[in-house]
Amino acid sequence: MASTASPDRAMNLRQRPREEPDLNLTSLIDVVLLLLIFFMVSTTFVEEARIKIRLPQTSEKPAPAPARDPIVITVAASGEYLVNGRTLVNTSPATLSTAVSQIAGAQRDTAITIRADANATHQSVVTAMDVVGRLGFRAINIATLNESGNPGAVR
Repeated sequence: MASTASPDRAMNLRQRPREEPDLNLTSLIDVVLLLLIFFMVSTTFVEEARIKIRLPQTSEKPAPAPARDPIVITVAASGEYLVNGRTLVNTSPATLSTAVSQIAGAQRDTAITIRADANATHQSVVTAMDVVGRLGFRAINIATLNESGNPGAVR
């Protein structure tokens, strides 16, 4: 008996079209999003030393008397600094730092009051706050005016 191959069983020598491998990106995206959420939740933010400032508030009751007279830094409209009423030779932060250090001595628990002219630049006030913060003072007060124009309680 001779075997006759039917046309259905003949060898198929034609090349099949190559199937491109497809990547399922859904699971990859899920993993990336889960990692992102994990890192966002587990990240700790380093808090550098910051100056804590109490915002100015006025009230009817007088402020309690401090144990020691505060050091008053006045910022003039021209940007000059006065420390306890004495004008400094220049507007350098180093000069302000030296003047405050001489008055305070080794005590850093003394309250610092910053009074600024309404026309003084914001940079001059921030420089004064930065200088006293770097010196180690933590009780920084800002003098305010009541609505009537009279000096308010320094808070």
